[in-house]
Amino acid sequence: MTELIPAPRSAVAGSGEVRLTRHSRLYADTVTEGVGRWLGAALRQATGLPLREGRELGEAEGGIGLRLDPGLGPEEYRLVSDGFGVLIEGGSAAGAFWGAQTLRQLLGPDAYRRAPVDRDRVWTVPHLTIEDAPRFRWRGLMLDVARHFTPKEGVLRYLDLMTAHKLNVFHFHLTDDQGWRIEIKRHPRLTEIGSWRARTKIGHRASPLWEEKPHGGHYTQDDIREIVAYAAERHITVVPEIDVPGHSQAAIAAYPELGNTDVIDTTALSVWDTWGINPNVLAPTDDTLRFYEGVLEEVLELFPSEFVHIGGDECPKDQWRRSAAAQARIRELGLADEDELQSWFIGHFDNWLSARGRRLIGWDEILEGGLAKGAAVSSWRGYAGGIAAARAGHDVVMCPEQQVYLDHRQAPGPEEPVPIGWVRTLEDVYRFEPVPPELSPEEARHVLGTQANVWTEVMEDRSRVDYQTFPRLAAFAEVAWSALPAPAERDFAGFERRMTAHYGRLDALGVAYRPPSGPLPWQRRPGVLGRPIDGLPPHR
Repeated sequence: MTELIPAPRSAVAGSGEVRLTRHSRLYADTVTEGVGRWLGAALRQATGLPLREGRELGEAEGGIGLRLDPGLGPEEYRLVSDGFGVLIEGGSAAGAFWGAQTLRQLLGPDAYRRAPVDRDRVWTVPHLTIEDAPRFRWRGLMLDVARHFTPKEGVLRYLDLMTAHKLNVFHFHLTDDQGWRIEIKRHPRLTEIGSWRARTKIGHRASPLWEEKPHGGHYTQDDIREIVAYAAERHITVVPEIDVPGHSQAAIAAYPELGNTDVIDTTALSVWDTWGINPNVLAPTDDTLRFYEGVLEEVLELFPSEFVHIGGDECPKDQWRRSAAAQARIRELGLADEDELQSWFIGHFDNWLSARGRRLIGWDEILEGGLAKGAAVSSWRGYAGGIAAARAGHDVVMCPEQQVYLDHRQAPGPEEPVPIGWVRTLEDVYRFEPVPPELSPEEARHVLGTQANVWTEVMEDRSRVDYQTFPRLAAFAEVAWSALPAPAERDFAGFERRMTAHYGRLDALGVAYRPPSGPLPWQRRPGVLGRPIDGLPPHR
């Protein structure tokens, strides 16, 4: 009856059911009107029922009502299905929206289809009362569209998949060495040159295989506006990432003056065609700062999010050590070394964003050389960076690679396609705990939430992204939403039972997930070299 994912806080069963019929109506008050439009459109296409707009609650037997209850928390909801119909009350429109996701699950997998498969089907909702609210305010998914480009339609699809799992932050990784994906009108070569590479490494960077054809693409500013609006209708915040000062070869290929021109011939650089940590980083000059301020001015116009991600990770310092200009900058600023130079670089954009009412977030390397005053940290190299940041009073999103990097392999077998990193099974992700026990209650309040990251170096198309992301994203969604017991005490067998129903939802949504029994023949990639790491990952 309640094979729900993520698991709700409480569910109490009744003794009957609500039947949706051609006479059923859908009512929404002024606050939940947008939720009503979304729910009505989703259910009409799946059921074929008209679900006409109701003027008041209880207008027709078997109806659906959506309304605000100010006594509930912002994302909290209550769903009551009884003899009067189905009533969803939310502490805000977002709360009502998450309640609508629960209703859709209760209707069964076919409620996720885009057209009815059986027009004679009777659609029912069991009588029950569900009270529910999320554990974390940040329940995120990061999608890397720089290594392999995901067209706009694929991004919108992933927003829908996030919706179905009650995830609410889409971290949009838009720039890297291998491609620049967002149109910047004042710097057109970023996409004219920076969004395409001549060829692409197949598999791990040690692989001898290449795809000898250009790869790329970018989003126009109107594409971005559409994505952001589509997400907002689904109560998802889009957080853009513009990488500085490392992971910047695509930008330097487009505008060579951005690089360390006194160390290398930056005019010879092209968009990178392989993977790994790139030595070509931005020059710490005023011209570079002005360039990226111009980029971010356009980014802020497109993304209304509180946070803007600036990367800050994996920035090799060798070019700065060899650069006379960089060394002069260190002396001019009175800095101790290149780590402090990176800290200065990040601090500049922290101040710049703060002055415009935004907040900077970056990968945990931004801790090196001193943490920028108002910055938040994405803790990816383990828990340590997040612990240090929280203890220093900075907000944290926990996304340790050892636990929730979904590009890591899902099983140890030889049939696992392009095996990367440690084995992280569905159960491993389900037992992930975002809040380290070392943190005091006061420090733990700085953990905004958690995020699963999908890096696409070895994911060349939608089906490969699906395979790596699902079903593990379902386990992650429950960790991010539900108030679960300690990891060792979690009922994974119960979760697996509920997943039996959830696989049907994923099938209806067309998700090419990894089956519990292992990869299907067409999901394998024999002969493509990966980078498996044996043993258990370090916990910290």
